[in-house]
Amino acid sequence: MKPGVRRLIEDLRGARVLVIHPRDSEGEALIDQLKRIGCNVRGVWPPPATIPHDIDTVFQLVETSEDTLFAANANDHPLTLVAIVDYENPTILKRLLDSNAHGVVNKPIRSFGILSSLVLARSLRGYTRRLEGKVQKLEETLKARRDVDKAVKILVGLKKIGEFEAYELIRQQATARRLTMAEIAVSIIDAQETLGGLGVLGAEVKTRAGSPVEQ
Repeated sequence: MKPGVRRLIEDLRGARVLVIHPRDSEGEALIDQLKRIGCNVRGVWPPPATIPHDIDTVFQLVETSEDTLFAANANDHPLTLVAIVDYENPTILKRLLDSNAHGVVNKPIRSFGILSSLVLARSLRGYTRRLEGKVQKLEETLKARRDVDKAVKILVGLKKIGEFEAYELIRQQATARRLTMAEIAVSIIDAQETLGGLGVLGAEVKTRAGSPVEQ
């Protein structure tokens, strides 16, 4: 068994799972199978307004009722959502897509396939979280570059120097103050906006910095 797969299966032991399904024979069968896998399982019906924060995985029955919302979407903490589907029609499929479920279990519920669905769903959720983290870091990097570029233009206008010299000034300040260049850039931008609002800076500096020129 590959280390990644072994780790996924080992992580299931102690996984905190909430089963949102009527407490009928199928609901009990699902709960029993999840317990056999090693999960810490609770069952609830009807769907709760919120998901407890100690829950990391939710199995929820998809219904056609517009009043039945996916409780997993009502929380700000990341969850793995496995949708339980009784039958397929356009309404169910739309609600399934809207739920952003990471996996699907079809009814009638059988013990076979639950483990595979759970492993795949948790793997997909982990992959999605890693992508979200990379996107956030990329957005932060792009913003930092834009701030540095803007600060460079401000210094060019204020000190009548070239862009390379302005960039070096920011870098030196960042090193001396043990801050990032982006943090130094933001302080320069904030100072420029404050001084501009007081009428201290001339039109040329504002134009170079990308701000509108006062008439």
